[in-house]
Order: sequence, then C-alpha cells, then structure tokens
Amino acid sequence: MINKPNNWDKVQAAQERVKLPAGGYVVKIMGAKVAQYSNNDGQAFEKLEMALDIIEGEYKDFYEKDFKMQNTEDKKWKGVLKQYIFKDDGTEKDEWTKSQFKAMTDAIEDSNNGYHWDWDESKLKGKIVGCLFRLEEWSVNGKKGWKAQPFKFIPVDDVRNENFKVPKFKPHRDYPNDTPDDEVKTQGQSVQFEPIEEDDGDLPF
Repeated sequence: MINKPNNWDKVQAAQERVKLPAGGYVVKIMGAKVAQYSNNDGQAFEKLEMALDIIEGEYKDFYEKDFKMQNTEDKKWKGVLKQYIFKDDGTEKDEWTKSQFKAMTDAIEDSNNGYHWDWDESKLKGKIVGCLFRLEEWSVNGKKGWKAQPFKFIPVDDVRNENFKVPKFKPHRDYPNDTPDDEVKTQGQSVQFEPIEEDDGDLPF
C-alpha cells in the first residue's frame, strides 16, 4: 500500500504548458527595475528589466498562469523585457543604445494617453504597450529548443491593427546555424516540461 504524503491535499497536479507563438501582443508592465551586470572583461553595465503579462487575446494572463503552475520554491516570472541602458559615453554603440531606449519610451508614451516618460522606472508599473516576441533558442544541459521571448515595445495600436512584422528568430550563440522548424515558427505547442534556462532574479516585483 502506498503511503499518502503529508501535504497531499496541497499538491498541485501537473499540467501541460502551452508555448507562446512569436508575434505581437498587448501587454501590461507589472513592474520595472534597473539591474546591474558585468561583462566578461569585468566592465559594469545596466539593463532596465520590465516584467510583463499579456492582457488581451487568446494568451491573456499567459505569464501569471505559467507562474502559478511552477511547483518549485524558486518560482520565476518568465515574461521579462530587458532593455540596455546607455552609458552616455559618446561612442557609436552607445548612441545606438540611446536610440533603442527612446524607441521603447516612445512606444509606452504612444500607448498611454497623457503619460510622459520622466526617468522614474517605478512609474512604468500598470502601463500598457504593444510588445513583439521573437523565437529564441535555449540550451541547457545538452538539451535545446525554442521559446518566444519579449523583444521590443511598439505602440499598442500597431498590435491591435496588426501593423507589425514578426521579428526574425535568434539562434543560440553555440548553434548559430540552427533554425526553428515551420511548426514551431507558426503556432503554439503544448509541452509538459520546459527547462528554466535563465535566472531573472527576484521577479516578479
């Protein structure tokens, strides 16, 4: 006879996870913070990290549902857009980073009537915006696959009017010639398990 676990009544039954297709979605910013990083040379840099969730359409509340399905103690909020923050050092690369950052803030302003970016990231919480998701390849312990990840903000009306192009997929740096098959590129798939390939710190906020 099998012994019943002490916490059996609180155990959540395993469910299938639905993969999110690449494309454009209307999202809400659940919280934002500035995170510190360092590169291989030890040089410090920063990213603005914004936790998101989808608020319209077939995949509404996608990340909240995913978060609730995780049965581990170190749950991770997987919908996070990470925007590089410029250093204002006058380099060509830094000017490109500024341009990308401004495109992000413009998209948020265009999507929220009366809002103006005032350099306080805490005020981003609750704002809606359009977000493009692209397929990115992950690789963990010899296994690999593809996953739609937040890539870029666009005005929310561009998503609602389908005025966007799906971003090109990004292969893993160790497998630069990999491409997702047609089925993965065009539709969602149900999967039972998916490795957590990246640590998003203490998100959600």
